[in-house]
Amino acid sequence: MSLGGVSKARVVITAVVVEGRSQAEVARAYGVSKGWVSKLVARYRAEGEAAFEPRSRRPKTSPNAIDAGTVELIVRLRKELAEQAWTPARIRSPGT
Repeated sequence: MSLGGVSKARVVITAVVVEGRSQAEVARAYGVSKGWVSKLVARYRAEGEAAFEPRSRRPKTSPNAIDAGTVELIVRLRKELAEQAWTPARIRSPGT
């Protein structure tokens, strides 16, 4: 379906809010999930026009991320070893 430059989100929200169609009907008509329609309508009611702006999919947190202090230490050690011309082959323990 070509929307002529109009986002699918805008069409879906307009169908529910302006036209008064049910969320389930709109979801079926545009081939999207009812949950997504519900999320869009709630976002529009809370934020207005800002609901049409694209959202980042990047997670807000990363529970497995290495803490900043450790990252800084690793970077510093790698730089020091590079300055001393150490290579991974020279760093390995004997017998490996």
